[in-house]
Amino acid sequence: MARADRWGAVPKVATFGIAIRACFGKPAFKIMQQGRTPLGVQNEAFPEKTMIFGLFGKKNSNQAIVDRQYQALTSAARMPELYERLNVPDTVMGRFEMLSAVMILFFRRTRASGTSGQEIAQEIVDAFFQDIDYSIRELGIGDNSVPKRMKKLAGMFYGRLESYAQAMDSRDAEGLATALVRNIHPKAKEAVDMRGLADWMFAAEDYLLSQSEDVIATGSATLPKVA
Repeated sequence: MARADRWGAVPKVATFGIAIRACFGKPAFKIMQQGRTPLGVQNEAFPEKTMIFGLFGKKNSNQAIVDRQYQALTSAARMPELYERLNVPDTVMGRFEMLSAVMILFFRRTRASGTSGQEIAQEIVDAFFQDIDYSIRELGIGDNSVPKRMKKLAGMFYGRLESYAQAMDSRDAEGLATALVRNIHPKAKEAVDMRGLADWMFAAEDYLLSQSEDVIATGSATLPKVA
């Protein structure tokens, strides 16, 4: 698992190799940030020109804040209890699933934040996919295959965003557990209980909502331990 552990650090690499914007059929980040904005109403705090990954190439004046927050999120995704007690497989894909879930939780929190919190969230989106790109290359995937792998993983992430958001918006713990089983254990021949992870995700969302905007703006948000 040494290679998977590298997902916990933000890589300082100059090459990216793919325009991730093309991986999404819909503006996922914009949808997340709009949150409960009425259908058809533009989110003026996050105009279309700064949709998902719109900050690639932008000089980052908040790097320390982004690094601190990203490290906190990846540390939460690597909590041993998630794998030892909540039926998440301790594999490369299992860690991708938990990192995706943690990122989605954070983005759901920042959709109600001011401009600074939303800017941090978007830069963390960039860091997340840069990290995945870096990890794929470390696993020995050839340059020609990386774009296809990234497109597949980006599509997986977006699908999880939609399914988890639908269940969490309606506070449907059983629906969330079903979505988690489908995504984390797609080949399971026997029933897998993911209700514990679903309950933790609801608790984590409430925990994040209880944290102030100052905490978000300084990159100091944390997630709760597994109860």
